[in-house]
Amino acid sequence: MQEMMYKSFDGTNLYVKKETDASDRAVTVIVHGLCEHQGRYDYLADLFHKNKIGTYRFDHRGHGRSEGERTYYSDYNEILDDVHEIVKMAIQENPGKPVFLLGHSMGGFAVSLYGTKYPDMNLRGIVTSGALTYDHIKLISALDENLDPHMLLKNELGDGVCSVKEVVDWYSKDPYNTQTFTPGLCFALTKGLKWFDENSKNFKYPVLMLHGEKDALVSFKDTCKFFESVSSTDKQMKLYGNLFHEIFNEYCRDEVIGDAINWILNRI
Repeated sequence: MQEMMYKSFDGTNLYVKKETDASDRAVTVIVHGLCEHQGRYDYLADLFHKNKIGTYRFDHRGHGRSEGERTYYSDYNEILDDVHEIVKMAIQENPGKPVFLLGHSMGGFAVSLYGTKYPDMNLRGIVTSGALTYDHIKLISALDENLDPHMLLKNELGDGVCSVKEVVDWYSKDPYNTQTFTPGLCFALTKGLKWFDENSKNFKYPVLMLHGEKDALVSFKDTCKFFESVSSTDKQMKLYGNLFHEIFNEYCRDEVIGDAINWILNRI
């Protein structure tokens, strides 16, 4: 394992964790969601490693141990271009190995828009989990546009993230989770969703879309519309009955993570 601070496109230092081995059959860049951090994907990453899939993880700017104003974006392209820097690193450092991209929630937003903005990267495929692509529930797009972009709003996502009590309990105690977020982040993502709605046909990568049926934060309808809108010829979608938002942390997480692993291994 290697931990490092890596300068992104504008000089912002991002906390990056690389866990790769010479025997890896593939590599996956993992992109976390709003108000959380890469460390919440330790269990998923461990299962990937057991299947000879190396991982690159990073904290979004303004999250975890990365630099930047806490949970703030001035433009949705910042999140996409941060992902771009880590993807380029993974491709350059692993010549000859297939590279995949996986994103959950806001990370799903990031990888979905990334695949649309950067359609010609040497990526073997993209996996999304509970991806925010249309905001049917109006989680972020209904915010008053007159609010100060830099003010702090209380993070009340905790109870809805998972049906597993231990996961919910630890969510609010995790020192690297952020208990507030800014309207600026919401404004930036809302503009990104509008751009995605107009350009999603340019998404052509092989893609696996996963979503919990009882996700009360990001509706599974987002993923259904995402599935219909992209131009990918290799696209699969799976909805998990009774699962909440964080399907990689749910009671059947091994099944869900296994689905992602098998999809990746079948495309090597």
